[in-house]
Amino acid sequence: MQAQDRMNPSQTLSIDAMGGDNAPRIVVDGVAEFLESRPNVKALLHGDEAQLAPLMAGRAVLQARATLVHAAEKITSDMKPSQALRRGKGTSMWNAVEAIRDGKAGASVSAGNTGALMAMSMLILRKMDGVHRPAMTAVWPTLRGRTVVLDVGANVEADAQQLVTFAIMGEAFARATLGIARPTVGLLNIGSEEMKGHEEVREAHEWLRAAGLDLDYRGFIEGDDISMGVVDVVVTDGFTGNVALKTGEGVARMLASHMREAFTESLMSKAGAVLAMNGLKRLKSLMDPSNVNGGVLLGLGGISVKSHGSADARGFARACEMAADLAASDFQGEIAANLGKIGTGGVAA
Repeated sequence: MQAQDRMNPSQTLSIDAMGGDNAPRIVVDGVAEFLESRPNVKALLHGDEAQLAPLMAGRAVLQARATLVHAAEKITSDMKPSQALRRGKGTSMWNAVEAIRDGKAGASVSAGNTGALMAMSMLILRKMDGVHRPAMTAVWPTLRGRTVVLDVGANVEADAQQLVTFAIMGEAFARATLGIARPTVGLLNIGSEEMKGHEEVREAHEWLRAAGLDLDYRGFIEGDDISMGVVDVVVTDGFTGNVALKTGEGVARMLASHMREAFTESLMSKAGAVLAMNGLKRLKSLMDPSNVNGGVLLGLGGISVKSHGSADARGFARACEMAADLAASDFQGEIAANLGKIGTGGVAA
C-alpha cells in the first residue's frame, strides 16, 4: 500500500506502528485521524504488513497519503535499552527513527518502550552541537493554558550548563508547539529568593541572567507556580521534573475521582451535575491526557516524539500533530543560535 506521489520529508511523519499498549490498531486509527486534519502531510507506517494492511484497507486517507513500510520485528515493552540497541536494527521503532536520519521524513512518532526509544534516538540521530545531554519534555495544563516542563526523566541530575541548555531548548519548543511568539522561562527552585536552592540551580540562574541569550527569563519559580501558568517554560532536572509530573497526574486522577463521587452520591448532586455539565466537559477536556499527549527528546539532530503507551487514537493523533508542528518549524535552528552564545565553562564572552 503506497502513496503514489513522492513524499516531502519536511511534510512526512515516520510512525512506529507497532509500539504501544494498543498497537497497531490505535496507531493506525490515530494516524488516519491526524491525516484527516492535516491535508498537506503524509505518513510512513513501519510495521508488520500482515497486521497493518487489513487495518489500512478501505480507508481513503491512508490509501492516498500513507506508505506501509514492512518491518517484521518490534521492540517489546519489557526490553531494556541495551537489549533494544542490540536487537533493534530492522524493527519498526528503529526504522521509524532511521527514516529521519536518512531524510525520508521530518519527524518520528512512537508509543513504544520509552527507554528503548531514547537510546535509539540518541544513537541514530546523535546530539546537536553544544548539547551534552538531551532532555524530555512534557506539556502541562495550567490555569493560563499550557506550560512546557523539562527535563521530565531523561537525566536524573543536571549541572548548571545543562539547565541553561534545557532553557534554550524548551523556549524554542514552546514557540513551535504552543504558538507563543516569545515564551517566558522560569527555573524551578524551592523558593524565589536568590540564596535558595542548590549550587547548580543558583549558577544556572546567573548564566541565564548574564549570558545575553535571546530568552525572556523570569527567574526562579516554585512548584505551585507550574499549574498556575506563571511561565510558559519550566526548567529543572529529570528527577525533580519526573516526580512533579507524576505527582500532578496523580492529583488530577484523585480530583476526578472525588468529583465523580460528589456528583453521583444523591439525586440532588446528580441534578447539579446536569446543570454544571458544560463546565465539567471543559474541565475534563483540559485534564484529559489525550489532549496534551506527546513528549519530545530535545537536543538531537532530528525530531523524535514519544506518545503515551496507553494513548487512544485521539491521543496518538495529538502526538502526530506535535511532531508535524515541530517538523514545520525552525526550532532547531533557534536552539543552535542560542547554544552558540554559551561557553563550556561559563558565560560566553
